[in-house]
Amino acid sequence: TLAQKLSDKGHQILIANSRGPHTIEFANDKGIKAVELVETAKNVDAVIVTIPFGKVSELPKDLFSQLIDSVPVIETMKYFPARDGIIEEIENGKAHSVWVQEQLGRPVIKAFNNIVAHSFAKFGQLAGTPGRIALTVAGDDESQKNIAKKLIDETGFDGYDTGPITESWRQQPGSPVYCTDLIIEEMKDALARANKKTIILTRDIEAEKVAELGEGYMSIIVSGNYPKNFSDPVINLFRSINGLPLK
Repeated sequence: TLAQKLSDKGHQILIANSRGPHTIEFANDKGIKAVELVETAKNVDAVIVTIPFGKVSELPKDLFSQLIDSVPVIETMKYFPARDGIIEEIENGKAHSVWVQEQLGRPVIKAFNNIVAHSFAKFGQLAGTPGRIALTVAGDDESQKNIAKKLIDETGFDGYDTGPITESWRQQPGSPVYCTDLIIEEMKDALARANKKTIILTRDIEAEKVAELGEGYMSIIVSGNYPKNFSDPVINLFRSINGLPLK
């Protein structure tokens, strides 16, 4: 969805996965080109890493060696121990993105992680539209964060700066801003309410509640085949757990 949205805005997209270019069926001649992994970080203006969190350490150590320092590496990933295996450093409080940039050997920008797939696909709006959903951006380089915010705007959302990468835990699973479809005016208070001591517990409670939605729900989310008038129950579920008003 991200590749297609950015392609629609005129960006030329190089996209790779672990299975080879021939498996990327949505690649086309209108701006999305399937390539080998090593080609994705050569002569580009931005890199976006969206893979299962537990696979980060398997990426080639020299993947970004040819990138100049001004090019942002934007990571969108979410750590869930049931899927990714337990990472003790994170369980003990290290921010997801701090751990990621240690694995990659390069600073990262955290963005695009605090929205459910359905909202990202369906609810993008023009800048200035009342009720426009906001996406959080964390990182240590202001110019790189501005690039991320520009890309967020082009996909139909407001970018909200949450501070340095060490503060990116405030947008991780279990936080009030995670997948709750907040507008930009709600962000400051919700971020301030994030609690580092309880965020992992809240994450696990939310994961249990999502599992209770059943296989039918998960098949919809994985396939992206949303029924007419579909409304993702996760948004109000997470709002309720975090004491936010329901939509």
